[in-house]
Amino acid sequence: MKSKVTMQDIADRLNISKNSVSQALSGKDGVSEETRQLVIDIAEQMGYVYPASRKKQRMEASGRIALIASDFAFARKSFFGEIYLSVEQETRQRGKNLLIQSIDKDSERSLTLPPFLENQDVDGILILSHLSTAYTNKVIDTGMPTVLIDHHHPAIEADCILTNNRFSAYNAVHHLIELGHRNIGFMGNIEFSPSYYERLEGFRLALYEHEIKANPDWVITDATEQSEYVINRMKEIQTQPTAWFCVNDGLGFLINSALHQLGFRVPDDISICSFDNGQLSRLATPQTTTVDVDLKLFGRKAVERLFWRIENKNEPCMEILLPTKLIVRESTAKPRPEEIQATRNDSETGPES
Repeated sequence: MKSKVTMQDIADRLNISKNSVSQALSGKDGVSEETRQLVIDIAEQMGYVYPASRKKQRMEASGRIALIASDFAFARKSFFGEIYLSVEQETRQRGKNLLIQSIDKDSERSLTLPPFLENQDVDGILILSHLSTAYTNKVIDTGMPTVLIDHHHPAIEADCILTNNRFSAYNAVHHLIELGHRNIGFMGNIEFSPSYYERLEGFRLALYEHEIKANPDWVITDATEQSEYVINRMKEIQTQPTAWFCVNDGLGFLINSALHQLGFRVPDDISICSFDNGQLSRLATPQTTTVDVDLKLFGRKAVERLFWRIENKNEPCMEILLPTKLIVRESTAKPRPEEIQATRNDSETGPES
């Protein structure tokens, strides 16, 4: 009969101390992530079984909540940093500690979970922004309560805290239409995030309700958030719209800069409206009209939902849409009278094919 695999067996196999094996398998500090993952892999290969006391410990409340996100998301400090701070504050107020882990591309591709998730050493998991659907489902498959922040997908079954992207974009474009604009462009990368696709839907809904046909030359759905890309796309457009709606402040800032380089004045010649109310919307000259997202509310609602989910594991998953507010600044204004007349003529004949 095959003998039970022990921590000492794993230690002997790897030529490290038994204490290091224990630290690695328990998710405690004291070993590098590389060593920790190696120990876990070898333990699985050898058929190591956690002792009953350890299993019980894993089932009991750890007093910790995990927040994981991609390296890219953590790098966007201006947007996700405030959400993280709100999550940390709300978690602490509820008597638990926050454990943070970034997920690099290699781990995401190989579906390698952090040790504290493999060992189920936390009470619940928050996933900030989007990781791949396969990786997100690997996390959910651990059976631990999970809440997504600013991301969702039809193939993912989990609670989600989201911006009401469609209606928020609709309101932003409606603002431009109320000013008199009917030649309105869209710029974003709809493949990057479901949120950006939903903002395109809001853009289209606003045009549809006002019987405005979108000119395909002005609907850019594969935009790269780089200065060279934006200036080149602006140069390719023979006749500019009188207003642009951008899926985020970064693209709004870059369009503003590109238009200035091409000799256009904002908002005298062309208006700009963007999304997020981040720092770039306030640094632009003139400052950009934008959609304000309450990032602190994101954090509070995410933690609130996760704590509810921990106590109600069998209830149906829900998506919670958070409201936004349009911040009107100097980058949007009425089009010039001759542009309004030209727009009316264009709307009668429809966009050129």
